[in-house]
Amino acid sequence: MTVKLFDTILIANRGEIALRVIRTCRRLGIRTVAVYSDADAEAAHTLAADVAVHLGPAAASESYLAIDKVIAAAQATGAQAIHPGYGFLSENPTFARACEEAGIVFLGPTADAIETMGDKIAAKQAVASHSVPLVPGVSEGGLSNEQLAAEAVKIGFPVLIKPSAGGGGKGMHAVFEESELADRLAAARREAASSFGDDTLFLERLVATPRHIEVQVLADAHGNVIHLGERECSLQRRHQKVIEEAPSALLDETTRARIGEAACNTARSVGYCGAGTVEFIVAADQPDEFFFMEMNTRLQVEHPVTEEVTGIDLVEWQIRIGAGEELSLRQDDITLDGHAIEARIYAEDPSRGFLPTGGQAIDVITPAGEGIRVDAGLAAGQFIASDYDPMIAKLIVHAPNRASAVQKLYDALGRTAVPGIVTNIDFLRTLMSRDDVKAGELDTGLIDRMSEDELAHAPAELDLLFAAVAIIDRQQRAATAAGAVTVDGADPAGASAWDRPTGWRTSRPVEVTVPLVHAGTDYEAIWRGEQVRWSADGQCRLVSGGQTHHARVAVSGESVWVMSERGIFAFTRPQADTALDPGAAGADITAPMPGAVIDVRAADGAEVTAGTPIVVVEAMKMEHVLTAPADGIVHLKTQVGTQVALDEVLVTIVDTDAEEDSQAEK
Repeated sequence: MTVKLFDTILIANRGEIALRVIRTCRRLGIRTVAVYSDADAEAAHTLAADVAVHLGPAAASESYLAIDKVIAAAQATGAQAIHPGYGFLSENPTFARACEEAGIVFLGPTADAIETMGDKIAAKQAVASHSVPLVPGVSEGGLSNEQLAAEAVKIGFPVLIKPSAGGGGKGMHAVFEESELADRLAAARREAASSFGDDTLFLERLVATPRHIEVQVLADAHGNVIHLGERECSLQRRHQKVIEEAPSALLDETTRARIGEAACNTARSVGYCGAGTVEFIVAADQPDEFFFMEMNTRLQVEHPVTEEVTGIDLVEWQIRIGAGEELSLRQDDITLDGHAIEARIYAEDPSRGFLPTGGQAIDVITPAGEGIRVDAGLAAGQFIASDYDPMIAKLIVHAPNRASAVQKLYDALGRTAVPGIVTNIDFLRTLMSRDDVKAGELDTGLIDRMSEDELAHAPAELDLLFAAVAIIDRQQRAATAAGAVTVDGADPAGASAWDRPTGWRTSRPVEVTVPLVHAGTDYEAIWRGEQVRWSADGQCRLVSGGQTHHARVAVSGESVWVMSERGIFAFTRPQADTALDPGAAGADITAPMPGAVIDVRAADGAEVTAGTPIVVVEAMKMEHVLTAPADGIVHLKTQVGTQVALDEVLVTIVDTDAEEDSQAEK
């Protein structure tokens, strides 16, 4: 059955998913409405839509999460439907009901289905009635810590404590010994209450070497439900997905059919309508045994890999189902062609514990070619706002088989860069080069087991030389513009060729030492006047040791970005020493990422001990409590509400004796 589609759809989201929805709407001839915050006034999705409506300040609570503002924007622009994307309001039953009350189609399931699947205990009870396998455990509401402890003994250790509300790994605790249980239950309950406003907990048996496998489903309002195969999402960091692929290398055809039918039954248990994902946990050593975890009642970040292997546009079917169209696809129509893998590109620094980063994109360099897809919401010149999730792009590849897809992704990542912003691109490339990943030997703890050395990415001598070239070239251009010539800070000596850093001398090449910092480590590049050629797009050709090397080099402020076959490196010049009076000297607390100070927990002048919480910085939906690195007196250099930059000094902790000496001298 074919029905008339919508004339106008509002996308209640931002970034790459907003652009993804716009792309399908444009192909279908549907007018699009974007919404944006102050931080996204010039964002790619704002500029791409046919109409854009301003919602409010950068804070999501006052813009993208403001239900009344989103509904008002839809009404003002004549939107007949709203696509929520993922995150923000996509799984908010109150928003779904508000759309219904306003006579606007919510391109997702009913509010009741969202509500049931959003409560993990209710979800388990619903799917149990449809013979969907569950992890052994207890999922009753209202159980005390003592009752949960008794049930844990019955289940047997190890067990996993999980909050009934929320997700993303918050409040989850693995318990291997009964002696650890009481403390972990108390911690999990506090975290659940703080994160979700609901401290209800439940228990599951902890599955050894777990693999995370999810199934994509489509369901219409006419009772038809199909699945589009599974996705392997086992490569995670702290319960957040990093790499996703379809199909899973673990499942055989029999298990694939069984887990697909279980996913369809899950959708049937709540009368589901639209696109959704059912997540299962599978033991690596028993791949024919799988258990229901939860259902995501929305489009998933990783939906492109399913689209690539099935050839089906999931956003289009969300729109068609929302318009009342019956599924024309039947289960026998679904075939999986080849293998697809997606890598999530985040503005984060693996060398700093994956802390979110920020800054302005000098450029956005992405690969192209057959079997390569890039879903990105970032354009050159755009700033990364610290108010939102740090994911900035997704790189998806499709190939005839898994081995060739892994190699294609590795190669494509090597041609991807966002100079100006520290990202996880090199980490992703390292991950795809691992033997266990190549072999498909995955589990959800693989990334968390990687050592600091494995996460570190040190520059080679050539990368240092490229950075030194960029610095010397910039100094040379500045000096020439000023009518003088200088070499790495030397006194200008007129426009004589003898003073130009060309590498030519009567007796020997010029030798300049350029100090550099990368990821907090000091380096020195010794420039001996090798030959250099620059192109207009920042490509640098360096002849060193008789060999010619190429890299793309960009300069932004005090930073130099080098992009070569070895990876992406961000260098800065060491900060000049600052003369401080004794009262200001001491151990500094610096901002671990760009963000906002949301709390100051110690007064200026207070005496504290090492480990005392001092300042809380919020960035990209994460809060970081910064503590005193040593005993001493607090000297605040910030206040609540201040926007801070990476490594900005927020507090100095001064040794108590030094403080007293300083006061005595005054």
